[in-house]
Amino acid sequence: MKLDVQKVEFAAKKIRTITHPARVQIIKLLEENEKLNVTQIYEKLNILQAETSHHLALLREYGILKKVRQGKMSIYSLNTETLENIIKISEDLSKR
Repeated sequence: MKLDVQKVEFAAKKIRTITHPARVQIIKLLEENEKLNVTQIYEKLNILQAETSHHLALLREYGILKKVRQGKMSIYSLNTETLENIIKISEDLSKR
């Protein structure tokens, strides 16, 4: 089997994205609250707005979060399908 190196690199980046401590906190917060805007997230986590926006952008880039515009506000929620796939792959790998 020939590996697609780009796909391997993308998968590795996706996994690294969700392992950052601040991003883990964001994921947990969204799991508990379902939908939040950036202000609610940075206030609950007590981190800077710019830092929060950076983490949210990375999580969106790799399909971990969904973003919906409501007027001037962006509302974030988990892309549970992507997270479930990552968890399944991780579990499958740990069985080997």
